Amino acid sequence: MERRARVERRTGETDICVVIGLDGRGEGSIDTGIGFFDHMLEGFSRHGFFDLEVKVKGDLEVDGHHTVEDTGIVLGQAVKEALGDKAGIRRYGSFILPMDDALSLCAIDLCGRPYFDYQCAFTADRIGGLDTELIREFFYAVSYAAGMNLHIRMLSGVNNHHMAEAMFKSFAKALDQASGKDARITEVLSTKGSLG
Repeated sequence: MERRARVERRTGETDICVVIGLDGRGEGSIDTGIGFFDHMLEGFSRHGFFDLEVKVKGDLEVDGHHTVEDTGIVLGQAVKEALGDKAGIRRYGSFILPMDDALSLCAIDLCGRPYFDYQCAFTADRIGGLDTELIREFFYAVSYAAGMNLHIRMLSGVNNHHMAEAMFKSFAKALDQASGKDARITEVLSTKGSLG
């Protein structure tokens, strides 16, 4: 069965549609209205081998907060829906990814219980049109909407663009690993018999 989900969310601040295929080829069509955020989501799609469509109309005349946070919520919901009952998945994934001066660590447990730990200190307020403080808000929203335990740490880095890109790509690789199937796992990888 194809693990795919489509989630739409409309509020007075944003109108968002996300379609994700977990077993894809890394093909993406992204339009959030924030160029650098698009670039990050394209990298997430490509390096996680997730087929991803994201269409966002947000109140960018205010700022980027609602657009970025709400996109995280909808992406997290879509990942959760696409995973289904999680039978056969590895559940855990981790990746340390280098990008020039930047080195990012991401670890994930798709346990159904949200937890988020984030350790990164950007030295720039903005990268392109994206406020760097919103990167934390995005990953927080994804982790809680998806019900995943998510740890992200920037182990080293000088260039803010490289740091952000390493973070999104390490997240992609860790999620690909955690959501991947293992033939040895016939049900769910839990002594409780469920992940949720």
